[in-house]
Amino acid sequence: MKLYNTATRKIENFNPIKDGEVKIYTCGPTVYHFAHIGNLRTYIFEDILEKTFKYLGFKVNRVMNITDVGHLTSDADEGEDKMLLGAKREKKSVLEIAKFYTEAFKKDIELLNLNWPETVIPATACIDTYIEIITVLLDKGFAYISNGNIYFDVSKLENYNVLTNQKAKEMRVGVRETVEEDLEKRNPQDFVLWFTKSKFENQELKWDSPWGVGYPGWHIECSGISYKYLGEYLDIHCGGVDNIFPHHTNEIAQSESFLGHKWCNFWFHVEHLNLSKTKMSKSKDGFITLSKLIEQGYSPEVYKFLCLQSHYRKILVFSYESLDMAKAAYEKLVKRISKLKRNKEPLNLKEIEKFDEQFKDALKNDLNTSLAITTIFDVLKSNLNDNSKIKLLEKFDKVCGLSFDKILNNTKNSSKIEIEPDFLNFINEKIALRNYAKENKDYETADKIRNELLEKGVTLIDKKSDTEFFVEN
Repeated sequence: MKLYNTATRKIENFNPIKDGEVKIYTCGPTVYHFAHIGNLRTYIFEDILEKTFKYLGFKVNRVMNITDVGHLTSDADEGEDKMLLGAKREKKSVLEIAKFYTEAFKKDIELLNLNWPETVIPATACIDTYIEIITVLLDKGFAYISNGNIYFDVSKLENYNVLTNQKAKEMRVGVRETVEEDLEKRNPQDFVLWFTKSKFENQELKWDSPWGVGYPGWHIECSGISYKYLGEYLDIHCGGVDNIFPHHTNEIAQSESFLGHKWCNFWFHVEHLNLSKTKMSKSKDGFITLSKLIEQGYSPEVYKFLCLQSHYRKILVFSYESLDMAKAAYEKLVKRISKLKRNKEPLNLKEIEKFDEQFKDALKNDLNTSLAITTIFDVLKSNLNDNSKIKLLEKFDKVCGLSFDKILNNTKNSSKIEIEPDFLNFINEKIALRNYAKENKDYETADKIRNELLEKGVTLIDKKSDTEFFVEN
């Protein structure tokens, strides 16, 4: 397995800390708003990374945080907490906002056929761990108290810029917004570990600490959760490229100063999804959600297919023209798969192994999902019998998550009618729209969709975790 490592700026052989096991930490969402499709692109590739390791036979322990406190609107420790802004916007409590948008994010993850990580922890659940780490950093002289707040002193480090290859003085404060610098800091690049009411009087969520009532900074949360649930050594830390500085840079600084040794071996970053030449952002109007794509007639699988056709380290410029091209390609794939029939022909094990190795080689080459998709088309175009093709598609979809199982099972189980690919896509898109309506308690729309499908001979069967359907002649 070869992966690009942001820390060394080159592709390296991946060697786990413990043979056969991989520990992965994922920077999760700040749940003050819906995730946009740029956010979701990062989670798609982090899921592919996890599933690739499992496909290769590794045991994977993956932890993700949910940021429900401490993430300010500026990277320079200025502005308001994003959670508080969300609560004000919707006239709800911070905890109500956190619960609603966590569930909305989880629904997006399900629709995209992504794994919910083994361990998902809200930042508010680990306050004692943050206090433990901050106490040690103060004792070691890496942190200081200023007006009641605790800051990390970057001047104590020789290699603070390991991820960016910049000198500290070249790093801009408030890279996402133009803001005034925090005058309580000794150095402009210093970052907060713990805020007290001397900084933010109106913060809704606060806890007792040795330094006064307050709340943790954003950066300490990921270090604390990783340390608590994955231990002192980490194989891979994941996130979007916007996390490189200052978030991941600060995580390394505080974690390694606390632990006294190197913390994480690989840093895996997914590039931006842009609208024309502008990065998609919640702070700007017009960011696109998965639900909006579904409402416009695009299935979650189509958006995922668009992402997998590009490399995770390349900027993906989003347009509806490119999405339409991905939809056409995915529907072509669905059409070919839907024609496969299970039969009694023996599996061609030698050819299966050849294509399986080709698929693995693509993923082992710095997660080249485009080549992996090419392998899928190669299988469908090959002279393999249908049973052998189905076997390979079922294996590949354990990584890709493009709903091959639904296509194959609907074909296999439909003894009364062979479902046309376009009609199958129509049904799946309507089911996705209905699921969103039910999630938002819009039962009138959900009933209309059910009746619309019923008129076309499609009966929906709601199961505990999914919706199945039966098509009549």
